[in-house]
Amino acid sequence: MAGNVLTKSQVLKSISEKTEVPRKQVAAVFEALGGLIAKEVGKKGPGKFVLPGLLKIVVIKKPAVPAHKGINPFTKQEQMFKAKPARRVIKVRPMKALKEMAM
Repeated sequence: MAGNVLTKSQVLKSISEKTEVPRKQVAAVFEALGGLIAKEVGKKGPGKFVLPGLLKIVVIKKPAVPAHKGINPFTKQEQMFKAKPARRVIKVRPMKALKEMAM
């Protein structure tokens, strides 16, 4: 399947076949995992979630940036950059085992 991305149905079917667990139970596990991640990275959670051996999800709080003058790197013209409000950005970082899978 070079170049093609698996759909949710294909992922659930594949896991169901390999583990011999009914597809509905596999879907329930994915639903529970999604809920757990949402709770951990949500506004009241610690802002971190680790799926052991695969990935680490971290919430980074970026402060507000006021409007400011600067130089556009493409046109070399001075311009006014818009202000940005404070925001929460989600970063997903691969763990060592996941990096090794790609090699």
